[in-house]
Amino acid sequence: MASVTRKVLRMTFNNALGNAVTITLANPKTDLTAAQVEAVMDQIIARNIFLISKRDVKIVNTTTDDLYDQPIT
Repeated sequence: MASVTRKVLRMTFNNALGNAVTITLANPKTDLTAAQVEAVMDQIIARNIFLISKRDVKIVNTTTDDLYDQPIT
């Protein structure tokens, strides 16, 4: 059994219909600042007609504990 820790940057935008659109990037830099992320989000909005505004941004840490190891036959 093993534990796996994963970190992702989750940027959530609103599209033209007001629905949430999420872009998730694995392994963000540890020294990433909110200002850097917001600047990137602004660039994404400026270049993509489907995303019109920022909704949320998070760095998400998850740990997965494998509770079952398949027997080796």
